[in-house]
Amino acid sequence: METIIDTNALGEKIVTILKTIYDPEIPVDIYELGLIYDVMVSTGHEVKILMTLTTPNCPVAETLPKEVEDKVKTIEGVKDVEVEITFDPPWTQDLMSEEAKLELGLL
Repeated sequence: METIIDTNALGEKIVTILKTIYDPEIPVDIYELGLIYDVMVSTGHEVKILMTLTTPNCPVAETLPKEVEDKVKTIEGVKDVEVEITFDPPWTQDLMSEEAKLELGLL
């Protein structure tokens, strides 16, 4: 019998993992930085993450999405992960959490 995993609980685990991934140029995790636009978990435990980068020519444009995919795949219960990059809307400092702004001295 397959274990039933609550998609909300799985979403919380995903956010916890995302908060361990840092932009190498900014000492704030990608979730608090506002780079994660959406985390979608299907009832089949397939995950789609919609994210952006601080700039289109970001030096980690190729490695950061792969790191997100690889780390989320390590969560028990996740069957598949798709990371989609978008620049619509473009990232701005307004997307950062209050915590991130405080950490960077922007408040």
